[in-house]
Amino acid sequence: MKWRVYPPDVLPLWVAEMDVPLAPAVADALREAIEIGDTGYPTGTEFAESLAGFAARRWKWDGMVVDRVALIPDVMMGAVQVLRLITDPGDPVVVNSPVYAPFYAFIAHDDRRVIEAPLGQDLRISLETLEETFRRTREQSGKGKIAYLLSNPHNPTGTVHTYEELAAVATLARRYGVRVVADEIHAPLVLPGAEFTPYLSVPGTEDAFSLMSATKGWNLAGIKAALAIAGAEAAADLRRMPEEVHHGASYLGVIAHTAAFRHGDGWLDALLAGLDANRDLLGRLVAEHLPGVGYARPEGTYLAWLDCRSLGIAPEEDATGLAVVTDLAGPARLFLEHGRVALSSGHIFGTGGAGHVRLNFATSQAVLTEAITRMGRSAALHAR
Repeated sequence: MKWRVYPPDVLPLWVAEMDVPLAPAVADALREAIEIGDTGYPTGTEFAESLAGFAARRWKWDGMVVDRVALIPDVMMGAVQVLRLITDPGDPVVVNSPVYAPFYAFIAHDDRRVIEAPLGQDLRISLETLEETFRRTREQSGKGKIAYLLSNPHNPTGTVHTYEELAAVATLARRYGVRVVADEIHAPLVLPGAEFTPYLSVPGTEDAFSLMSATKGWNLAGIKAALAIAGAEAAADLRRMPEEVHHGASYLGVIAHTAAFRHGDGWLDALLAGLDANRDLLGRLVAEHLPGVGYARPEGTYLAWLDCRSLGIAPEEDATGLAVVTDLAGPARLFLEHGRVALSSGHIFGTGGAGHVRLNFATSQAVLTEAITRMGRSAALHAR
């Protein structure tokens, strides 16, 4: 998708795929499966065990209990299925805007209501805003069900929530009777200077859920598999997930993701070093070619959130949440039409996204340099 949606003269820095070779451990596992014809249905707990081992090695978290893990097709389908377990049609689901655009679409399409609790100016969770949103939503819902779909690390800003922030979130969720579902798909991609805290490792999260996979860390979006993890008090809810949901995951996906978590640490370390270098290069390129554009140095993911409001482009309105990822407006349209660089338009990420673009810097330094140079020329032409 990344390189085929737009014409060949467009540099694609939009959808969350990386321009990297497949990790050898993953390629070997898939090759072996194909050679012996192992392409049936998945079974067993190896996938969950591989993630538990990875979590213990990388995050010093040994609290993942395999008996409280369920196989799901992918993280977003898992989010829908978990929200069905803990909310009813018409119930509110809180999100921190600007946030991953499909949050809005998947929630709305499943007949739940999106309630925004915007991030602060520092692009971190505003605990004051979150508490006010929880309080107001609880008053309006009475004894009804409320969920909070958390993105950690946060997409599109690259913010990695700290232990202290997550502990405060857990306290607020308990106080207002809100069930938390943490989308932690970018968890392996925390860059130097930050530390990932699994939400379920924080006290007070026993009734919460986490959604994880190797999709983003090892570039496996086309080989689907993921895991839903329940806190101790949420285990009974997870057991109510329909059996047919588990069959949606690809067996080759399970094989690939298991190999990544079990044997992919060295490849991941090399990737993180490259992303760190690209993160620094991007900062220098933006300062040189796009002065005045705000660059919030991401702590995780391979996504950069650029504030282009200083360019003076006619502002677009924040999306209703049902926009598709290829909808373009404002600066993203300018950079595509005049610079032939495809970015994700900020307005699709909800309130606070207008005037911004999301840029994927998981590419070669040559492509990254050429893209920012083109964007700089486009901005200069617009300013004349």
